[in-house]
Amino acid sequence: MIIALEGKIFAKEPTKIAINCTGVVYEVFISLQTSNQITQNKGDSITLLTTHIIREDVQNLFGFLESSEKKLFDTLIKINGVGPKVAMAILSTYTPQTFAKVVEGNDIKSMQRVPGIGPKSAGRILVELSGWSLELSQNETNHKDSDYNQVILALESLGYKNDIIQKAIKGLEKNEVGQMVKAALKKIQGL
Repeated sequence: MIIALEGKIFAKEPTKIAINCTGVVYEVFISLQTSNQITQNKGDSITLLTTHIIREDVQNLFGFLESSEKKLFDTLIKINGVGPKVAMAILSTYTPQTFAKVVEGNDIKSMQRVPGIGPKSAGRILVELSGWSLELSQNETNHKDSDYNQVILALESLGYKNDIIQKAIKGLEKNEVGQMVKAALKKIQGL
């Protein structure tokens, strides 16, 4: 599973970006929100958190600059009838914080502003996500730094629980992401 990509921008369009990672170029689908936040030009370095979706006929990568956007995407695609395209449409229309307010207010009209979502789909998504916005605010970490977020995502992908991850990254020295993950794993072994 590919959880993040670090490389140079090869090409960029409004809804996708190509990243050259040491000679291999990956196509990554991004939301319009993420696209607007990417200020780097071709050849500049970039790091994206990714969700790798493998289906029978296709493999797709979806990229995010913020962990909250990735968490929302991962939550949305678990809802019956919401695929990656609809999830990306939601992320292109709303930031995670604004979407949390839409869910809290059970605002069907705002949900219908998302391309491809009608009244039935909007109602079903809001029902499935009731209580989700509280989850978002509780899961926010104190570490806004993307390196720490990558370490957290790497440890989550290895199956570690949030309380153990928080203990492992507490007091972790800033370093290259790989080195930080190794240091966190050593701390976990000592717990």
